[in-house]
Amino acid sequence: MADQEPTNFLYPFIDAEEDDPTSLLADLAASARAKAAESLALRRSTLEANADLLGRAASEMARRFAAAGRLFTFGNGGSCTDSTTLAALFARPSVGTGLPAWSLTADQAILTALGNDVGFELVFARQLIARAQAGDIAIAMSTSGNSPNLLAGLAEARRRGVYTVGFAGYDGGAFASDPNVDACFTVRSQSVHRIQESQALLGYQLWLAVHDRLGGKGSGAA
Repeated sequence: MADQEPTNFLYPFIDAEEDDPTSLLADLAASARAKAAESLALRRSTLEANADLLGRAASEMARRFAAAGRLFTFGNGGSCTDSTTLAALFARPSVGTGLPAWSLTADQAILTALGNDVGFELVFARQLIARAQAGDIAIAMSTSGNSPNLLAGLAEARRRGVYTVGFAGYDGGAFASDPNVDACFTVRSQSVHRIQESQALLGYQLWLAVHDRLGGKGSGAA
C-alpha cells in the first residue's frame, strides 16, 4: 500500500505526528527558509569559485560561435531537462539573436533507436559522430560527473575537435580529471537539488558571458 511506504526522509513534517496545524505550518516555513538560504549561499560560492573558468570558457565559446561553431548539449534525467533548457537559452534567448544550439536528448526517435540498436552508453557519442565537427562546442550536464554515456560523448567530441564543457556536482567526479573535458564546472554540494539549482545559474551566467563577448549579437538562430 502506498500509505505504508516510508516517506519521512522526504517529508519529515508531513509524516510527523503533529496535531497543531499552526506549529506544522511554522515548521514548514522555517524549513523552506533554511533551504532557500542554503541554495543562495551555494549559488554565490559556486559563481565565485568558477568565475575565472567561466570567463575562459565563455571566451572560447564566443570565438567558436563567431566562426560558425555550433553547440550540442546533453544529460540524463533531471540533467537532461537542464541541458535542454540551456540549449534553448542559447538558441532562443529573450534578448539578442539566437546561436546555433541543440539538445541531443530532444529527439525521442533518435534516442530510442540508438539505445536499442547500439546501446544506451553510445546515445550521445553516435549523435556527435553524425553531427559534430571541429570548431563546435559540447556541454554535458551531470550531478555525479560519472555517467558512462556522458563520458563517451565527451571523448567522441574531443576526438572531433569539439570544445568540451562538463557540469558536475559533489567533487566533480570523473569529469574533473578527464582529459577529454576542457572545462569542468563543479558545484561542491552533496544535495542533488542544490547542485542542479547552482548549475542552472552557472548555465545562465555562461550564456550571458558569451552573449556579452559577441557584442550582444549571435551568429544566427538555430
